[in-house]
Amino acid sequence: MERLQQRGIVPLMLDLDRHPLPQLPLAGSSLFYFIPPATGGSNDPRSAGIVEAFRRQGSPRRLVYLSTTGVYGNCAGEWVDEQRIPAPAVPRALRRWDAEQTLRAWSRESGGELVILRVAGFYGAGKLPLERLRKRLPMVREEEAPFSNRIHVNDLVTVCQAAMERGRAGEVYNVSDGHPTTMTDYFDRVADVAGLARPPKISLHQARQNLSPGMLSYMQESRRLLNRKMLDELDVSLQFPDLATGLPACFDDA
Repeated sequence: MERLQQRGIVPLMLDLDRHPLPQLPLAGSSLFYFIPPATGGSNDPRSAGIVEAFRRQGSPRRLVYLSTTGVYGNCAGEWVDEQRIPAPAVPRALRRWDAEQTLRAWSRESGGELVILRVAGFYGAGKLPLERLRKRLPMVREEEAPFSNRIHVNDLVTVCQAAMERGRAGEVYNVSDGHPTTMTDYFDRVADVAGLARPPKISLHQARQNLSPGMLSYMQESRRLLNRKMLDELDVSLQFPDLATGLPACFDDA
């Protein structure tokens, strides 16, 4: 809160599940919508509530929404671009897909410009699975692990700003560094850079009895994201184009 105030930003803390959005100067604004869906179910009432607030207060001129690459579902390790037909399967992805549809309907109805960013898993200082590694929780062995995709949080901020400035209205952009690795490789790399032991490895069959439902849901999907559209149309240069450059930077200020 203090850091926001120091930058001249007036923060407003609100429980959107209990209270409607208060009167804000939304009409004609440029709005980043980063609020995640509520947990549970396959719909996102929060985005529906935001759209209802737009109808009462006036719509933003332009909105950038952070969705998830999970809306593509399990692609069996195939390379995936924005032309891929979404096939969300798990509840967290279904909620994001519902939010996308809600905001698309708002855009058609109001004429407001909508840009959707389908974001890979982001990492950065303070956003690494260090506690999990310290607990020595297992991971699926490399040969059975799914592909996963990453973006450093600093690069994610850059992409969000570029999307607001240069993203084409109505378009979807995959946001990743373009260098997918397996989930197991990611955890091993984090452990190496952090000076921790690599996690013990188990089979996928064993994982069904040992991993949390949340982690297991990630292990059921495998895809490799193409990010060419993001790089070309948003005209961004990534500061951290792969884990080899991005992970050490997470510890620069440690």
